[in-house]
Amino acid sequence: MNKDIEKSSKKQITFGAVLSYVSIAVNILAGLLYTPWMIRTIGKSDYSLFTLAHSLITMFLVDFGLSSATGRFVSVYRAKGEEHKINQFLGAVYKLYILVDFVIMIILTVIFFRISSIYVKLSPEEIYRLKIVFVISAAYSLISFPFVTLNGILTAYEKFIYIKLGDLIYRFLIVGLMVIALLNGFGLYALVIVNAVAGLSIIAYKLYIIKRQTKIKVDFRYRDKSLVKQIFGFSVWVTISVFAQRLIFNITPSILGIVASSGAIAVFGIIITIEGYVYMLTSAIGGMFMPKVSRMDIEEDSNKKVTDLLIKVGRFQYGLTGLVISGFFVIGHSFIKLWMGDDYLDAYTGILLVLIPGVFFNSLEIANTTLIVRNKVKLQSIITVIVGVVNVALSFVLSRFYGVIGASASIFVAYMIRVALYVYIDWKVLHLDMKRFIKDCYLKMLPPILITCLLGYAINSVVNTNSWIMLMAVGLAVCIIYILSVAFISLNKNERKSLFSLAKSVIKR
Repeated sequence: MNKDIEKSSKKQITFGAVLSYVSIAVNILAGLLYTPWMIRTIGKSDYSLFTLAHSLITMFLVDFGLSSATGRFVSVYRAKGEEHKINQFLGAVYKLYILVDFVIMIILTVIFFRISSIYVKLSPEEIYRLKIVFVISAAYSLISFPFVTLNGILTAYEKFIYIKLGDLIYRFLIVGLMVIALLNGFGLYALVIVNAVAGLSIIAYKLYIIKRQTKIKVDFRYRDKSLVKQIFGFSVWVTISVFAQRLIFNITPSILGIVASSGAIAVFGIIITIEGYVYMLTSAIGGMFMPKVSRMDIEEDSNKKVTDLLIKVGRFQYGLTGLVISGFFVIGHSFIKLWMGDDYLDAYTGILLVLIPGVFFNSLEIANTTLIVRNKVKLQSIITVIVGVVNVALSFVLSRFYGVIGASASIFVAYMIRVALYVYIDWKVLHLDMKRFIKDCYLKMLPPILITCLLGYAINSVVNTNSWIMLMAVGLAVCIIYILSVAFISLNKNERKSLFSLAKSVIKR
């Protein structure tokens, strides 16, 4: 039975990852082509309002840890074979969601009536349009809020293929509907409405999959104070963490709106866009391992098994993130200039600053999942609060003097502190072999990044990348240099053999 479960899990993770990367590729390609056209169509001011409204709403639209609780508890119940408890748990969670949704509605209503006094740098016309966008976005967010559990349920049941297929459908809906709307002259408000229509469509799709692929029947009549206490004990710390996370990217546009200008917000919007693409790419397999780690955690010698998985997945994540950072370091400046124009060149430095810490943090995916499985979310929350406070304090100071670059620098410092704290916790609390992890992952995978950046810089000094063709040529050269460096410097014999076998298979096909 265990072998069948592991075989099915491996299949779901493999095909789910493939679909995830396809979805990301479609999204990035469409975004790179679509975003500059969209900004030119609606104007820089409206794009700033779109970015500002989205960041403001998501800063308060937190789920109080209930979505994370869903993934964690359902995964643990399934690992222990306690399927009947899933329906009881979901009944308690959904009742809590209704209460939270009502509280959030009150908060957003108060914010709506205070918008003009918060964003004093915006013109009266911009305030008026921001309020309309805010109302539309808030209405959709409140309707969709209770359904954020759906991904947690599908993840716990290891239905990764359906999750990633839904993501792919969502990308096509967003871009397709937005292009149609803008071509018909509907402008800023249409962008928000399209997001709502696409989001509600995917909610309906996931509800259908859960009904067809699982035996879940939510028990709304079930009452158990001890279960609610467990959920609350887990969720309260996740809630603190989620609020603290808003003190990074979500609050930065507002800080720039207070101490800088709408133009600075627009540039930071590009940084958010690229960072979002990279996050999607590097977190494509995020969450897929929670059921697997839950099963490992109840086995003998679990720490060694989790450490082995941490190193295996971490090396892949480190290598992938390293490729992105190396490539952007070499061709990013020319890319921003060709893509968005000279007005957005500050985004190049900002993007590098916010991406570099990710090469270390993304590699800790399995350790972070283990913290959730072992109910150590309190520690995660404390770290996130520290990071958020550091970022806000630095951002107000640095953004006032250095604008977007200052805001990005504050995020860099905060994120590097986060990496150091997580590595320490994984070592001292989870008792994972972090010394072996640092040696086999961080140190062994670093040389290809340095080599690629140095050779790429040399290539850039003699090659003019002021055209898309030359930019893509240099980008391809960077990819080849990086992959070869990884293959011959960082990978061991077995990993190198597997990589070449995979490449050979792809070439044949």
